Amino acid sequence: MLFDNFLGLARIIVAAVLAYAWLVLVVRVAGKRSLAKLNAFDLVVTVALGSTLATIILSKDVPLLEGLLAFVVLAALQWIVSRLSISSTWFKKLIRSDPRLLFEQGRYCDAAMAAERVTRSEVDAAIRSAGFGRLDEVGAVVLETDGSMSVIARGKENLMILAQVDR
Repeated sequence: MLFDNFLGLARIIVAAVLAYAWLVLVVRVAGKRSLAKLNAFDLVVTVALGSTLATIILSKDVPLLEGLLAFVVLAALQWIVSRLSISSTWFKKLIRSDPRLLFEQGRYCDAAMAAERVTRSEVDAAIRSAGFGRLDEVGAVVLETDGSMSVIARGKENLMILAQVDR
């Protein structure tokens, strides 16, 4: 069966338009951080917002206002967590990780890779994705706080950046 009835289709259209408009407003008020991918918690909120939007649109069991409130609660929680991480050192250490050096000047940092559960082939893939064909062209590979890998070309100008990364 393609659909139950036309009323169900209309409900989806209305819910989608209203929920999407409300989500845009909430994200706009909450600021750019609400969809940033700066750390794991930001990613979780972004995924949760998308999941909530889909649930509001497709589930007859979730009233529209409850779903719209969920957007506000998620954005507020993210705002609180980010504010606490700015104002409290112990809270920041609790929820945020530091960047980690995985490869430096032609050598894999095996202990760091083991601690982060990253394989050499994953580091090599990041290097290739960054457009490098040879390991001697790479000064460093850093596992960032959001889980992405930054590949830094070999050169003296990059030494200051590397000095700030947890080894």
